[in-house]
Amino acid sequence: MRPIACCLTALTLALGLGSALAEEQPLRLKDLQRCGDLFSTEHLTFCLSSEGAANANLEVMLRGKPIETARGKNGRLRLTLNRKEHQSGPLWLEQGDRRSNPVWLTLNGSHVIPASPDEVAKNMDGLTTYVDLVSVIIEEDHDGLEASRRLAEKYGAEVVGVIAPLNTYQLRLPVNNLTERDAMVLRLGSETNVDAVVIEESGAEEPLEEDKQSRPRNSEWVANRFLDAVDFYRRRLPARKAPIDTHPVRIGIIERDVDFDSPEFAAYLNRCDPAKPKTCVYARDAASPADHGTSVTGILAARSAEPGDSGFLSALEASSSGFEVIVERNSDAGITANVAASVNLVEDGVRVLNWSWGIHRVGTLDVDGEEIDSLVRSGVAMSGYEELLEEFFLWLRREHPDVVVVNSAGNGSAHSGQDDYRLPSSFITEQLLVVGAHQRDFSKDVPVEHPDYVTKRPSSNIDMRVDITASACTRAATLETGKRGEVHCGTSYATPMVTGIVGAMLSINPALAPEQLRELLRRSALTIGRDSDFEPAEADDLTAPILPSERSYQMGNQDIGRSARLDMRKALELTVDSLQHVR
Repeated sequence: MRPIACCLTALTLALGLGSALAEEQPLRLKDLQRCGDLFSTEHLTFCLSSEGAANANLEVMLRGKPIETARGKNGRLRLTLNRKEHQSGPLWLEQGDRRSNPVWLTLNGSHVIPASPDEVAKNMDGLTTYVDLVSVIIEEDHDGLEASRRLAEKYGAEVVGVIAPLNTYQLRLPVNNLTERDAMVLRLGSETNVDAVVIEESGAEEPLEEDKQSRPRNSEWVANRFLDAVDFYRRRLPARKAPIDTHPVRIGIIERDVDFDSPEFAAYLNRCDPAKPKTCVYARDAASPADHGTSVTGILAARSAEPGDSGFLSALEASSSGFEVIVERNSDAGITANVAASVNLVEDGVRVLNWSWGIHRVGTLDVDGEEIDSLVRSGVAMSGYEELLEEFFLWLRREHPDVVVVNSAGNGSAHSGQDDYRLPSSFITEQLLVVGAHQRDFSKDVPVEHPDYVTKRPSSNIDMRVDITASACTRAATLETGKRGEVHCGTSYATPMVTGIVGAMLSINPALAPEQLRELLRRSALTIGRDSDFEPAEADDLTAPILPSERSYQMGNQDIGRSARLDMRKALELTVDSLQHVR
């Protein structure tokens, strides 16, 4: 292992940056991933790449302490850590008075690798699919690593990735085309110790779950009483006769990166001490502030002089005990990587996971009987994903029953609860909250509490499996202070609204279980009106109907049975009330 100082020249050459150019560029950490021996349990190796590193003293900091690095074969910085001597935590670069964005480094071992552009092909459905990389889920009564290595030896494959808690291992197969792959997948699936084979269908860049409907004005959050909730948390909690002690909460967002050049995130370049009551954001740096991850994370953590443009959690800082927001996607290996990242984050203490993603099976029909043509996967791939997600939720219930996953219902105008056609939102488990989307109805001049204040977002998936809805639209960040970008809409952006309020509820009462969180959200919910006096056929409500046992206030019983709309303020009030039962 060579000391840090010896790596500086190598790093600069590897990145192809001269000192003059580096001085003009901000210091940014672009990528951090496991490399080397992925199956070592004692020594873990990571490779990272950056931009803006000058030819001067560069330090790599993990949890505020410098660590040694070396130059990898591909020119990237390489560091090896003894798992017994370190803990998972934020990692960043320092060079003089310059700091990079912090990225979360996990010492948990789940990691899968993506296919390169020449390792994918188009299948019969016209979808991009991995040719030689698949994952096998080993039956739980077998040693997964041992069984996968025996399979690799039998079929001439190589074990290249692992999600050990789910007994899932990634294999590189000795095949050259999809015909050979499919034949080998059939043989692997017939092995007695193999529960399922997961085929990955994605390109290097996963499509965004964003709808293409019209984009209303950016005044949507008022429908969920966003600022009322901020006011209640910041003013009412400390002003009580017996002030409520808040608690820190760690939240995971399964997204690729965040643009730290945006003014909304520039403050997070300073060291964030989680022991102090602040919101911290850990993420790889993105190329554009308009990217999906920046918009999703911004709903939770953007900083702005305008309260209405601030992220919900960052707006609570005056009274909170701090929130750690970890943006992590493991790699570009599609759904399998999303699950691997989720496993690592849960093992690192994340209490709430934000999943602003989902997929439909090829042939899924919307409510009008038309086929959905975006974010679709083949039947074979969906079957593997379903098994993988089932293993994840079984593991979650067994090992981490207090963790809640908040998932977008999807934007296909389809039925979210049909498990043959939609994942992951169709799963029935207390630990999965499914979020639909609504939008303002500007044609009616009614107060915010009125059911007709909003209407269903036309693109939002519907039905009994949707637990609650939130506002569909947000404005993207830009590189200019005080200026917001284009409006982005979809259930992707409704989901972090619910993730944020769930995090705030847990900061007030960390003893709340997932089923109690769902109950409080639905008991406190506002409702959504309908244009018809008739009950919709075949459970075509936007969400599961509000039951009499769930309704505890407002407008008598006339709104029972209508779709649930997130009321952030009332959810916090009921959470405070829940403390009385604990005491």
